Amino acid sequence: MTNKLLGQHFLDDPSGKIASGMIVALAPGRGETIVEIGPGHGELTRPLAMACGTHGARLIAIEKDPALAAAVAKKFSGEPEPAEIISGDALEILKSEEIISKSAGMGVKLIGNIPYYLTGYLLRIVGELPLRARPARCVFMVQKEVAERIIAEPPKMNRLAASVQFWAEPKILSAVSKDHFKPKPEVDSAIIVLEARGSLKSGVEAAHNLEPARYYEAVRTLFAQPRKTVLNNVAARAAQVAGGKGGTGTKQTDADKLLALHIDPRARPQNLTVGQIAAVAEAFF
Repeated sequence: MTNKLLGQHFLDDPSGKIASGMIVALAPGRGETIVEIGPGHGELTRPLAMACGTHGARLIAIEKDPALAAAVAKKFSGEPEPAEIISGDALEILKSEEIISKSAGMGVKLIGNIPYYLTGYLLRIVGELPLRARPARCVFMVQKEVAERIIAEPPKMNRLAASVQFWAEPKILSAVSKDHFKPKPEVDSAIIVLEARGSLKSGVEAAHNLEPARYYEAVRTLFAQPRKTVLNNVAARAAQVAGGKGGTGTKQTDADKLLALHIDPRARPQNLTVGQIAAVAEAFF
């Protein structure tokens, strides 16, 4: 049985190699709280519970479908390695920081087979969490094309990559054929690892203490019209803020500010690094 409304495709992994690879990449640690998003029938939950028990971590699985939540809770009742099953919306629970209150300050990691329609929203929620509530590591099964977009770099930077790479170092662990899911989806998947960073990697110090809201506003502005130059996007935003009166400065002033940041005003957003986008956010937002 599947919940078509929730877009679920359940992992079909008789050998256990896919689940094992995800769990090894997650590396549950003593005292950590591991959160599985969407356990479904428990295909990943069972080996994950065993790993958490071995390494002294706590496992919480959040399932939105009440029937599936009840079924997987029944399946794990009496297990030697218990998993706490929560019936609810994982996104709302993450936003509420309820998981952090349960973790006793020992750190949180996320794992899950994420429905395709949910991926972008989930990553945005995680990225906008305050640093104290941000998971140290995420291991997600996502659509392969989405994973490839997340790890993109200039000259193929995009809105999703720019948003995720502000708070995490992403890497694709492996591709997973669509044949490993029931019902079979139309596209292949990939396992992506997102290693959170308290500050950005070397070379992008401009973003070290930047408020996330300012950065994400810059991303939205720049990639709303990705075919326009950085200068035109920044100038258009300034004009909009000023009610169409041309902003607080001139276009030449904006160009000079970009040059001072070592950014070519004629560059397209896809040519910018995360650090350069952060520099634009500091200077213009």
